[in-house]
Amino acid sequence: MSEFLYSVEREFAVTTQQMWRAWTDTAALERWYSPTALTVLPGSVVSEPHIGGWWTVGVDVPDNGFVAYFYGKYTEVAEHTRLVHTMYYTQDAAVFAARDLSGVHHRIEIDIEFRGDVTWVKFSQFGELPEGQAEMAQAGMESYFDNLEGFLEKSSPETLGESIASANSFHSDSS
Repeated sequence: MSEFLYSVEREFAVTTQQMWRAWTDTAALERWYSPTALTVLPGSVVSEPHIGGWWTVGVDVPDNGFVAYFYGKYTEVAEHTRLVHTMYYTQDAAVFAARDLSGVHHRIEIDIEFRGDVTWVKFSQFGELPEGQAEMAQAGMESYFDNLEGFLEKSSPETLGESIASANSFHSDSS
């Protein structure tokens, strides 16, 4: 279950608080957590960023006639720096609604770090996939990151729950 599959990382011109909020706020995730050509199924997102809290999202894939449902539980939460959660996948709405944790799952690690005037984020996936699927999953996550970039560019600090002054104060205090 712990085999490293791939990672995607980028830097964004936002604070760690803004990045954290983008990855943990239900409304934010509903706006961006999908590849650029797809959309999040309205009402499918849950994010309870504490150990044992739920993480769920449904991504509508209309050209293929299904919804890709992802869900799991947070297993590590270090505010503004790290999230780890399990990830289960199904195309069955009933399984998604039941949040069955008995099947095969992956581990997702999201690391966030402030680097001067940008925030770096890295998404890593661990588990098992059929040959060739890790490359496809990585390409998909690159598209998610493209969507994240567009979301962050359109969002004001206030939209993401902070003021510029408090964000700058946080980084000054933690240096």
